[in-house]
Parts: sequence; structure tokens; C-alpha cells
Amino acid sequence: MENMLLKELLKPLVAEKVVGNTDGIEIKDLVCDSRRMVPGAMFVAVRGVAVDSHKFIPQVVADGAVAVVCEQLPEDVADGVCYIVVKNGSEALALLASAWYGYPSEKLSLVGVTGTNGKTTTATLMYEMAQLLGYKAGLISTVRNIIDKRVVHAEQTTPDPLTLNRLLHEMVEAGCRYAFMEVSSHACVQHRIDGLKFRGGIFTNLTRDHLDYHKTVENYIKAKKSFFDGLPSDAFALVNIDDKVGTVMVQSSRAGKYTYSLRSMADFKGKIIESRLNGTLLDINGREIEVLFTGRFNAYNLTAVYGASLLLGFPEEDVAVKMSLLVPVAGRFQTLVSPRGYTAIVDYAHTPDALVNVLNAIREVTGTRGKIITVVGAGGNRDKGKRPIMAKEAAQRSDRLILTSDNPRFEDPEEILRDMEAGLDTEAARHTLKIADRREAIKAATCFAEPGDVVLVAGKGHEDYQEIKGVKHHFDDKEVIEAIFAEEKK
Repeated sequence: MENMLLKELLKPLVAEKVVGNTDGIEIKDLVCDSRRMVPGAMFVAVRGVAVDSHKFIPQVVADGAVAVVCEQLPEDVADGVCYIVVKNGSEALALLASAWYGYPSEKLSLVGVTGTNGKTTTATLMYEMAQLLGYKAGLISTVRNIIDKRVVHAEQTTPDPLTLNRLLHEMVEAGCRYAFMEVSSHACVQHRIDGLKFRGGIFTNLTRDHLDYHKTVENYIKAKKSFFDGLPSDAFALVNIDDKVGTVMVQSSRAGKYTYSLRSMADFKGKIIESRLNGTLLDINGREIEVLFTGRFNAYNLTAVYGASLLLGFPEEDVAVKMSLLVPVAGRFQTLVSPRGYTAIVDYAHTPDALVNVLNAIREVTGTRGKIITVVGAGGNRDKGKRPIMAKEAAQRSDRLILTSDNPRFEDPEEILRDMEAGLDTEAARHTLKIADRREAIKAATCFAEPGDVVLVAGKGHEDYQEIKGVKHHFDDKEVIEAIFAEEKK
């Protein structure tokens, strides 16, 4: 980015106090990581979850910072440095990042997708829809970020404000008209999306998740709701009214309110006519559409995509035609057929509700034909309360269950398995195995499978690593299954 006058950069901020001179000072860079400080830059101190970067202010000043934004002045105020005191450093960073990159969200039709499950699929399919209709578009998601057609590695569901605004700026530079992004509850609470102008917002659903961070479901709901509270009056808010908090999400929103549903009267009404493991015949607002997706949860996602596409002004006839060309997202109900005649499905389901949705979708298609063998774990250093619930729900909907490791992080995998096992009654326990080694657990599941059976490998989906004691080791569920299939062919 080009240098920017400090006075110009500070325009979106409400400063509580300014110490030092703001006239004629040029800012060469905007940073929030002290390790990236360069002479002539502005440093924004943020009180993070793990680190309070106010302690690095003396260091960045020594390294050449000419301006510092902080919530509290340091004990020693250096000559020649401008200190801007604000109420909230995280909020200030987001507003400054937007200004630094030239307010990129205002030059795009930006749509945010929030909810517990379905964010990645819905945002990605909106991106695919725009591209299929001939529009340049960008995507910010858990799986990957895309600038028109250039893929950028994704670290977080919703990036930090500097990364986020840089991505949006690059989309503008690439000629994108539309951008679609996942909006996580963490991003709402941590002010990562402050300063962005949204054209629309989509709510998918809300179930138990991230309680290790939010502590209560009420806080989690409040975090999601704040996204819709912040939408402008010329934006749209499209919500799933089959979810019990769907209407709650938009009760205080100024945006135009629209609904989608599979069960109730709504602006966009979907209905499953026929379902298979490799596709579904849907009816949306009276139009029959063949799609390459399975399950009620995907029917919800696709109905949301259809509705949001029309709310963006895409031609209805063209949208209906392109729906059939949309393809599943990596690691989301990804279907692989074994040489021995059983089906393996890789899915990211890592919450009780997501697991229920996937298993119900499989059972709706298979009926009483074939067994369902489920491999699932739970992440370490995360919400422990959901572990027994996940095991219980999986056991109730599977003919055989194998509990295994997910990303144990810094926890003992055996401890996590014991937490999950606590959710099983005596009968369920008889049909359950514990195999901590995820590769061996997947192999065992395929050994049990017979022609017509379905092996569900849940929890990691698109992830190509397993995090153990702070180290990420390469591990890809799909690759493991494909290697097993290759052996089966021999």
C-alpha cells in the first residue's frame, strides 16, 4: 500500500485522547504484530485472548513506530511519536484496516454467512454461483480464500482485520464485483468485521459449539445476532426460520428481512422430492432442480443459496439452471465408492447437530439396506461438554461406532475417548470400539464394511493435518481412504 497521512488514516476513529503531533506525519505501514514493525509504521495495540500487545509498545517505538494506537498510554511517552488512546483496540484496528486499504468492502457486494453449520458450504456455493453466472467474485472461508480464481491459503474462518481487508482489497484490484465470506462468532466478538459494509447476511442454524470460548449458549447467540444488528438498512438478512433462533437473529436488524425454510411458509421454500447418496431432486419455490448434494442440511444450504442469489439480483431462470452445476465443497459429504462396493463419506461434522444431520441424511437414502459404520473423534482443548453427546448421537444412528482421535492438541487422546465413551449406555457400548490411531480406526471401519454399507469418517473433512502436542502432522481422511481403496484393487 502507498503511504498515508496520519490525519487521513485516523478519520474513522473516535479518539479519547491524542498525545503528540498528527500534522504532516506519513504512515508507511499499519501493523498489529510487533514482529512485523518497520520504521515509519503505525502500531495498534490489542488486548487479545492470549496476549496483550500493549506490552510491546516500548519495543515497537524503539523499532521506529511513528504512531501508536492503544487503550492505555505507556508509562514512558517517547518524543516524536503520536499516541492515540481509544476505548477498544480491536475495534480501532478493524476501522483502521478498512481505511488503510481504501474501504474495499464498499466497492464490493459483500455477503456474510453465519451460523453453527453450513457456513463454508453456503459461502462457497454463493461464490460458485456468481462465477457460473459470469461475475468475478471472491471467497473467504474456513477451507480456502479465493480472489477471482486465485486460491489463497486460509488460516482462520474469519481472518484478522488486516488480512481480511487486504483480501477484499485484492478482490477489488482483481475486478471482483461480489465477495462471500464466513462470519464466525469469534470474529463478531473480537470486532474483526467492524468497518465492513455488507450487502447481505445469511443465517444457517445455531447449535452447541465454541462454548469453551463463549461460556454460555446465550453469549453464543448474542455474538451471532450482533452481525445482523450491524447490517445497514439497504442490506438483506436471509434467515432459516426452521431454526428456533432464526427470527431472534433479525429482531433488531435494520436490514430487509427474508426467510427460507423446508417446513414452513417462507420467501424461499425448499422441498426434497427424491434423495440419493450422490444427489437430490429439490423443489424450490415451485421449480424442480436436480443437485449434486445429499441430505436435509444441504437442502437448507441450497435453498439459502437460491434465495440469496435472487436477493443479489441474479436472474431467477439463470440461477435455477446453474444450481445443477454446483459441486460439493471438499470434505463436506464427500462421497467415495470402494472397489468392494461400499461407500465412504468424508465430512467435517464436528458438532453433535452436524453429526446428526449427516447420519440422518445417510439413513434417509439407505433405509434398511446396508449398515452405517461411523468413525468420529472430538478435538482436544475445546468444549468438553459436547464429547459424550457426540458419541451418544453417533451410536444411536450407526450400526457400528469407532471412536478415535481428531486433533488432540495438548490433551491425551485416551482421555478424550473416555469423555466420549461416557455418553454411551451399555447397549451402545457393545457396538463401539475405541481406536486412538485415526488411520487404524479408518482401516478397521473399512474392514467391517460389506457391499452396500456406508462408512462415515467425520470431524476433520477438508483438514489435511492432525495437531498433536502443538505440532501439525500431515493427515488427510480422504487420502487415507483412497490408499485403502488402492489396496483393495490389488
